[in-house]
Amino acid sequence: MTQATAHGPKSARRHDREIVSLAVPAFGALVAEPLFVMADSAVVGHLGTPQLAGLGVAAALLTTTVGVFVFLAYATTAAVARRVGAGDLRAAIRQGMDGVWLALLIGAAVIAVVLPLAPALVGLFGASPTATPHAVTYLRVSALGIPAMLVVLAATGVLRGLQDTRTPLYVAVGGFTLNTVLNVALVYGAGLGIAGSAWGTVAAQCAMAAVYLTVVVRGARRHGASLRPDAAGIRACAQAGVPLLVRTLCLRAVLMIATAVAARLGDASVAAHQIVLTLWSLLAFALDAIAIAGQAIIARYLGADDPEGARAVCRRMVQWGIASGVVLGVLVVAARPLFIPLFTSDAAVRDALLPALLVVALSQPVSGVVFVLDGVLMGAGDGPYLAWAMLVVLAAFAPAALLVPVLGGGLTALWWAMTLMMAVRMITLWLRSRSGRWIVTGAVRA
Repeated sequence: MTQATAHGPKSARRHDREIVSLAVPAFGALVAEPLFVMADSAVVGHLGTPQLAGLGVAAALLTTTVGVFVFLAYATTAAVARRVGAGDLRAAIRQGMDGVWLALLIGAAVIAVVLPLAPALVGLFGASPTATPHAVTYLRVSALGIPAMLVVLAATGVLRGLQDTRTPLYVAVGGFTLNTVLNVALVYGAGLGIAGSAWGTVAAQCAMAAVYLTVVVRGARRHGASLRPDAAGIRACAQAGVPLLVRTLCLRAVLMIATAVAARLGDASVAAHQIVLTLWSLLAFALDAIAIAGQAIIARYLGADDPEGARAVCRRMVQWGIASGVVLGVLVVAARPLFIPLFTSDAAVRDALLPALLVVALSQPVSGVVFVLDGVLMGAGDGPYLAWAMLVVLAAFAPAALLVPVLGGGLTALWWAMTLMMAVRMITLWLRSRSGRWIVTGAVRA
């Protein structure tokens, strides 16, 4: 590819086109995934409160389990895009197949753990006696689809690395549609109850995985890449994913601590926290779409031995992150009279909710920088630094959050602690980006 060493308006416009072409479809695919749980909730909710409560517990366990292995997408994106930048599509797809094989191995191991331990896992969440049987049923059936879910993650990383975010969008939309149709047909048409909802989700995830595998296999055959599992390649994928796994676990710990602290503040506060966290997660999808574009573009430039091009893209993406954060913050403030009534009519919940929302709005420019630089460093394959940085962030956040109820603070104080967490993340990521140590060129990060 042509090295991107030119600067100025033309270079900026070229980067903008690249970012938009990758980020917009990526955002659509990211938003489509949570709709699976929403569709299941809408269908199961009409079966009764115990069934819906059971779904809530099982879905939380399932999404947490799958979310821990999101490195399958992130690490694969960076590795494949480097090969693309180096002009070696055969090796790029071969690298992607290693990620897919790793996903299948992890999926088989997770099934072996979840199936026998499903009752114990549900018990950890404190589900009621009436909800527990439904949660166990949904979890056990849905666990059979975990290998397909992980293959979807890995194959999505392959296509992102190949600079294709449109196909994942189409597959996600098709999967959501199929999941909704199957849920209605199996829950009500076949009378399978909550098990029907789980089977519908498994079938939809398997169909998505089949489509992805078809696309990847065709690419492999077109470029002469082997489809057989390669022990060395799978091991290399796993090693690259370990630091990102640590990063993800730290982030999950932050969210769990925040929810636990909110629960100690009272029912109104925890209800308001759930609303704020839902909105925060939605905003994160928009910013994460830019980060995904950053992963693919940065890795491609580094693979093409173009460090100046990588620096230029990094600078432009930081500008995008700040601008997107400002826009999202303004939207939160402007739209609050519209969406708050959709979530609650409880005056106590609203009183706790509003100031916390304002804190979230103010923090969005910081979040924009965090997500972008996170994507840049992932694209560069700088996983070990990201792992250590998140450990520092967790160490800073945990005492600040745990002190909130001790010092008599409320939900707003908790979300200031969340803002502190994002600020520490921004500092650690900004220092790394300024150092230039993340810039390692070549088809493989040495």
